[in-house]
Amino acid sequence: MNKLFWLVVLVFAAALVWLFWYVRRKAEQRRLAEEARAAAFLSDLGPAARAIHAPASAHPTPAPIAPAPAPLGDLAQQKLLFEAAHKAGEAGEAALAIQLYGRLLARYPATSFAEPARSAAAALKRKLVKT
Repeated sequence: MNKLFWLVVLVFAAALVWLFWYVRRKAEQRRLAEEARAAAFLSDLGPAARAIHAPASAHPTPAPIAPAPAPLGDLAQQKLLFEAAHKAGEAGEAALAIQLYGRLLARYPATSFAEPARSAAAALKRKLVKT
């Protein structure tokens, strides 16, 4: 009976150690995923965020004169931004649609979606001013 008691105690202690290890591992995975999401978010903010967080002694770099055309791999993201803005405009969310069109034009100024985005944003701005 004494051996059975110590066996149960040993199994209980092993279960507690495993549980502690498991919870700690999951917390570490969540922390790493959160850091990755934050890094991705900050990298999407672009040069404006880097300018804000730059030290005061750093000299700002001048903006390029002519925007470089976006790589073809970004075409899917451009299309998603354009479609999201279009659907937001159709849904009556003019302010959100204008922001999405602005984000599209800021990230990809030389895109093929630039002219339709500019005209749609202008139309939504006129609509927003009227209401």
